[in-house]
Amino acid sequence: MEMSGRSEDDATPVLTLDALRDCFEGAVPAVLATVDPDGTPNVSYISQIQYVDPGRVALSYQFFNKTRRNILSTRTAAVEVVDPLTTAFYQLDLDFETTEAQGPLFETMKAKLAGIASHTGMEGVFRLMGADIFRVRAIRQMLPPVVPRPVPQIAMLPALCRVLADMARAGTLGELYDTALDAIARHLGITNLMILVPDNTRGALDAVATWGYAASGIGAEVRLGDGVIGVAARERVAIRIDHMSTDYLYGTAVRDRVRAEAGPGAAESRGVAFPGLVHPESQIALPIIWQGRLTGVLFAESPLPLRFRHEEEDTLSCIAAALAAHAAALAADDDPAETPKTLGAGSFDTTLTMRHFAADDSVFADGDYVIKGVAGAILWKLVRAHVATGTFEFSNRELRLSPELRLPTHAENLEARLVLLERRLREKALPIQMEKTGRGRFRLVVQAKITVQEE
Repeated sequence: MEMSGRSEDDATPVLTLDALRDCFEGAVPAVLATVDPDGTPNVSYISQIQYVDPGRVALSYQFFNKTRRNILSTRTAAVEVVDPLTTAFYQLDLDFETTEAQGPLFETMKAKLAGIASHTGMEGVFRLMGADIFRVRAIRQMLPPVVPRPVPQIAMLPALCRVLADMARAGTLGELYDTALDAIARHLGITNLMILVPDNTRGALDAVATWGYAASGIGAEVRLGDGVIGVAARERVAIRIDHMSTDYLYGTAVRDRVRAEAGPGAAESRGVAFPGLVHPESQIALPIIWQGRLTGVLFAESPLPLRFRHEEEDTLSCIAAALAAHAAALAADDDPAETPKTLGAGSFDTTLTMRHFAADDSVFADGDYVIKGVAGAILWKLVRAHVATGTFEFSNRELRLSPELRLPTHAENLEARLVLLERRLREKALPIQMEKTGRGRFRLVVQAKITVQEE
């Protein structure tokens, strides 16, 4: 790619796409110029330019019009962009490569376009048909900066180092989740946060740690493909919206679905209300991936528009990668198998009726919803073992090898489910709780006579 700029002996740096990423945030519309095979020019505004990599950008393909026909005919274009922070103008000469109508890049642009449409009152009009990918042949500065680039309020690299240092001190997976959110809030100033872990048996993700909400929302469910969280999980790519669209809001829609999924004969619904902001303006979700597997999603939102820019996305992506590595290390279970410890049935003044629905492994305690999915299946196995034999100590290994649970072999998946279960039991203040007793081992603390019912 031809770069505009001076040699190393001059003060002006060489222009790169990395240096122009502020121009692609959509704050100022870009101008796209094309020509037809006869050389007749055509100029139009374009809704969105997406940074792809250091040599390529993607343009939103929304209409089959003169611009689109010219691109397909000549396979060249030029686009003029403006840096909203300095008002400098730049021109990019482009060579068309291909169009993607599905996949991570398409979904990233689709989400951002939905936000742009909502902000400009064009919801229902703007519809992404494809992401046109171009190789950038040359970059030229057309007008110099008018104002100096403002100094960021938070220096991202030092803040990232502090977050990672805090995370490194966590001794358990639960501590890691909480420490990460606390560190992000303190060092990056992002105060509405969530970590969700996948349950592949249900095609959903469950909130296992939250920060900055009136209700904890532990156990709240997001379906794969729903909103920025679900799309980030399905496509395994960061999804960021600077102006919210109704297509990506959770709140009311999730709460309505939770109420609609009431269990047969149960007074409470089979779910936990999503704890998100009522009126968010910015949201970002980043997949947590370890060795090619999705192990979670890091989510942040804000009532302010344009709260998350590419610097925050890059920083949070690094944190998500560190979360994946730390979680895998903390979840490693090398303890030898031990004989489960049992005790006789205790004498208690209180009773607790545990009810299990096999259809979705949801578990209720005295008619009140507790948990479902893989975590629900684990709770039901533990409770039945305790009622039948008095067993109160268990190991991660015996759960992982249990054929009835059908758990994946990955340690961090089971450990995340146990963290979720322990937190739901504590939040519900039930007379049955979980305590970690060692690496890969835990026990039930039971303070009621339990009866079980299978549906």
